[in-house]
Amino acid sequence: MNAATPTSASDIRANHWVLRAAPRGLRPYLRLARLDRPIGIWLLLFPGWWAIALGDAAASDAFAPSWQLYLLFACGALLMRSAGCVVNDMLDRDFDAKVARTATRPIPSGELSLLQAGLFLLPLLSVSLIILLQMNVLTILLGCASLLLVFAYPLMKRITYWPQAWLGLTFNWGALLGWTAVTGSFGWPSLLLYIGGIAWTLGYDTIYGHQDKEDDALIGVKSTALRLGSTTKRWLLAFYGLTLLLFGLAGQAAGLLWPFWLGLATVALHFLWQVLDLKMDVPGDCLAKFKSNRFVGWLLLAGILAGSPWVHLELGFAP
Repeated sequence: MNAATPTSASDIRANHWVLRAAPRGLRPYLRLARLDRPIGIWLLLFPGWWAIALGDAAASDAFAPSWQLYLLFACGALLMRSAGCVVNDMLDRDFDAKVARTATRPIPSGELSLLQAGLFLLPLLSVSLIILLQMNVLTILLGCASLLLVFAYPLMKRITYWPQAWLGLTFNWGALLGWTAVTGSFGWPSLLLYIGGIAWTLGYDTIYGHQDKEDDALIGVKSTALRLGSTTKRWLLAFYGLTLLLFGLAGQAAGLLWPFWLGLATVALHFLWQVLDLKMDVPGDCLAKFKSNRFVGWLLLAGILAGSPWVHLELGFAP
């Protein structure tokens, strides 16, 4: 494939309102940052929001939720996901040019140069740092450490069939950051949430990888979709089962009350639907199932908030 690949195979949403509303000169940069496909922002954001909610629930004096942190993490997720996409496309430009779904992205198509992409990356990282500096020292150090994961991720698909595991390490780092931002220290709930998030990512990104498995096999890119093949659904049940176990342990360690378990049960039902209804050889269905994981984020967040002792006290209910 090359830059002339038909746009019908592209993953760029040309009619997205973000692109339609933006000046023409900015559109290649917005496509590079994937702002027309915000699901990645949500998947990066939710572990941080979950951890903030868990930290508030575990703090004995947390009768005033950390609403400012929710906003800061939202801005940070948008910027860092955008930065990660820029880094990924700079390093993967030769591979992307050979895959129908990615050949029309701004760098492999020649719409943006490496220099232009690099100059765009600088303000994304700079503003992200300004946001990070609003937090405590431990959170700042952890946030800076995440760059090692961000910059190494695009290389993983070259050396291992499990790049999704590295993506899990990267995308769920917010589970550690959110907890330390609230509490100022490490804690078991955040570690359990982090490991559970890695298992979650292994599930949803394996589904995502089935879109490109034929092209990936031809060009030598590795993925769990290729490694697991026809056994994928059994592995998905294992990944999602481990996710539920660890999320449950995180909620228990944080002292969440019974409504949390209702929220976790709805997540379990959603996971079961994903696996049983998945059509692995239909790219559109794989993408739809992947995107549906934003509901996992909202369902678990609702469960954590509903199960937080401070919510029950504020509403006048006995814990």
